[in-house]
Amino acid sequence: MKLYNSASRKKEEFVPHEPGKVSMYTCGPTVYHFAHIGNLRSYLMEDVLEKFLRYEGYDVKRIMNITDVGHLASDADTGEDKMLKGAKREHKSVMEIAQFYTDAFFADCKKLNIKYPEVVQPATGMIDDYIKVITKLLDTGYAYVAGGNVYFDTSKLEKYYVFNDHDEEDLAVGVREGVEEDLNKRNKNDFVLWFTKSKFEDQALKWDSPWGVGYPGWHIECSCISMKYAGEYLDIHCGGIDNAFPHHTNEIAQSEAYLGHPWCKYWMHVHHLNTNSGKMSKSSGEFLTVSLLEEKGYDPLVYRFFCLQSHYRKGLVFSWENLDNAKVAYDKLVARVAALAEDGDVDQAVFDQYKAAFIEAVGNDLNTSLGVTALYDVLKADTNDATKRALIASFDQVLGLSLLDKAAALKEKEAAPVEGAEEIEALIAKRLEAKKAKDWATADAIRDQLKEMGVEIKDSKEGTTWTRV
Repeated sequence: MKLYNSASRKKEEFVPHEPGKVSMYTCGPTVYHFAHIGNLRSYLMEDVLEKFLRYEGYDVKRIMNITDVGHLASDADTGEDKMLKGAKREHKSVMEIAQFYTDAFFADCKKLNIKYPEVVQPATGMIDDYIKVITKLLDTGYAYVAGGNVYFDTSKLEKYYVFNDHDEEDLAVGVREGVEEDLNKRNKNDFVLWFTKSKFEDQALKWDSPWGVGYPGWHIECSCISMKYAGEYLDIHCGGIDNAFPHHTNEIAQSEAYLGHPWCKYWMHVHHLNTNSGKMSKSSGEFLTVSLLEEKGYDPLVYRFFCLQSHYRKGLVFSWENLDNAKVAYDKLVARVAALAEDGDVDQAVFDQYKAAFIEAVGNDLNTSLGVTALYDVLKADTNDATKRALIASFDQVLGLSLLDKAAALKEKEAAPVEGAEEIEALIAKRLEAKKAKDWATADAIRDQLKEMGVEIKDSKEGTTWTRV
């Protein structure tokens, strides 16, 4: 497999630290609100990566954090904790908010066929680990205490920013709109490892530490959770592109300072889901959730299909028109799968040929759009239906579109007796008699009556057919 590495800014052949095994860390949600579909695009593409690695025979251990403390409103360690903000909004405790939105997040993931990770670790369950790592960073001179907080000293690093080349001014805290400079910092890019009561007296969650009662910073949480479950070497770290700086940059700084050697080799960043007005976010007014899609009549897997048609390193523009197009294509795909016969023997030579083509396509930096194309190639292939069904089932281990299940449900629905069918058939027969008698007014009236009943009719040379709408 070749994967674009954000750290080297090039496509590289994937070679894990330990042959046959992959450790994979994905930044989990801050559980103060529902995840919007822009957030979920990242988790969806990470899910495809994990499933493809398993498809290739790797033993994958995927680790995800749940941020239930320490994630502040700005990237300069200022502003209110997002969890506290959510608790105030809903007049609940922070832990009630955390549990509710954690459950909601994984419910959305299930609807999108996103696999549950092997390890899910809430940040609040790792306090001793944070204290241990921060203590060593202080002892080795990579951290300092100022104004009651513990900061990481970025001046101790040979290179701080690893994902892109930036001018020092671009990295300055003050140039980012709405961000106040923290005067306790020795350097503009230093970041907080531990907050104390000296800064947030009203913080809901606080713990004892050698530096006073307080709570961890957001960045230290992911480093410690990863090291606890994956050890000193992590194969792949995933997340949205907006996490590259400062979150992932800070993770690398503190992890490698603590370990004394390179930490994570491959970095995968999923680009934004945009609307016509820009990046989708919880504060932009375009707060689209999986539940809202369902309320509007969309199967969540239509959204998964929509995402798979684009490359993860390209911005994807969401509109209802684009989602409608994806729905039409997905429904047609399911219908074509439903039309395949279920008996017969698999042609192994043909199966191996098309599977190899699929692996080559998706294995080239997770090119899911070519993976979807491979599905259509199978349906057009000059081979029997049993082979086609076997290939679709195989590819769907990676794509996660539930095609055979949806096709079976469609066939069952089409075979089931339709309520009111006799009345509909009688009206269609009456309309046919009216047309023969050139009684167009009666024929049109019957068509309108059927439409009000939710029935759409189509006339052709073979006769009249009808469907529920």
